[in-house]
Amino acid sequence: MSKRRKNAFQELLEKYFEVFLPVSAQRSQNTIESYKYAFRLLFMYMYEKKEVPADRITFEMLDFSTLLDFFTWLNATRKNSKATEKQRLAAFSSFADYAQNRDFIAAALFKNALNKISDSTINRIPKTTRAVFTREEVKELLALPNIHSESGYRDLVILSVMYASAMRAQEVCDLTIRDIAFTDTGHAMLTIHGKGSKCRVVGIVGKVSMLLKKYIEHRRICDSPMRHVFSSQTNEHMTYSCIREIFIKYIDEAHKLHPDMFLRDNYSPHSMRHTSATHRLEAGVPLAVLKDVLGHESLLSTQVYTQLSPQAIDRAHRKWNEQWFSKEPAVSEKTNYKGGLPYFLK
Repeated sequence: MSKRRKNAFQELLEKYFEVFLPVSAQRSQNTIESYKYAFRLLFMYMYEKKEVPADRITFEMLDFSTLLDFFTWLNATRKNSKATEKQRLAAFSSFADYAQNRDFIAAALFKNALNKISDSTINRIPKTTRAVFTREEVKELLALPNIHSESGYRDLVILSVMYASAMRAQEVCDLTIRDIAFTDTGHAMLTIHGKGSKCRVVGIVGKVSMLLKKYIEHRRICDSPMRHVFSSQTNEHMTYSCIREIFIKYIDEAHKLHPDMFLRDNYSPHSMRHTSATHRLEAGVPLAVLKDVLGHESLLSTQVYTQLSPQAIDRAHRKWNEQWFSKEPAVSEKTNYKGGLPYFLK
């Protein structure tokens, strides 16, 4: 029996995920996975509520009414926040733009429906400030991991390195042994592979550098340059989901121990990057230096932190890095969809 010919929606979606996002647009793996998950949820909805399997979905089916019902379903059954709904919408809109440039007539209805959804509901989301830990909250987080267990030891090093370097979670996942150079003065120079395949070098000093070195020695991977520094129980190359689980775990524990702390509802692994940037400004690190540490192309991207940290910028970066570290002493989003996902969304 011959295979059913793919319709325009299927063909374009496959090329979007297989070629456009990873090759042409050079989106990060984390972004690609987030976009895939949005479409898996859409396919789940179409199968459960419309009895339409994945291989039969067309652009014509994804009209305003259907998409509005989908986002209502997300809110009712999965308790998605408005911010999360907006992320799902961004995934669909990105694909719609791609599809319109290749088959305008087929994708026009889908794109127009998304525009109506955006104008009428989802974009009416109040802006929230970034979730940033106080110095006391950072100290409490770093005090929680049990360094006598393998996972606890790893978690302490991850949290400490993220705070010391202001690395993104995915950059921590991608860090390999060859990306680290330890100097005679006790510093560690990290070559960080950021967004768009751009590299930057960030130094961490003192106790955190020593903590990282001893952890690598403990894992016996010093002579394996291609090994990833951090691994999960199932993967040698740790994923963003694993780091997210680590954050959720310790933030929940810390809030239970200190009910008057960790009161925000939007903490994520990126909160540690925001925190590191904010505390650097408060300690006097110049904005231009912070721009290079964060790997921003434009100083405008870095200036957002001045709204959070208005303190005078006049003290040294190294003094801050030495000051705020204690002594040294693992979400994969899943669905139950059974409607036949295409291979490129699995």
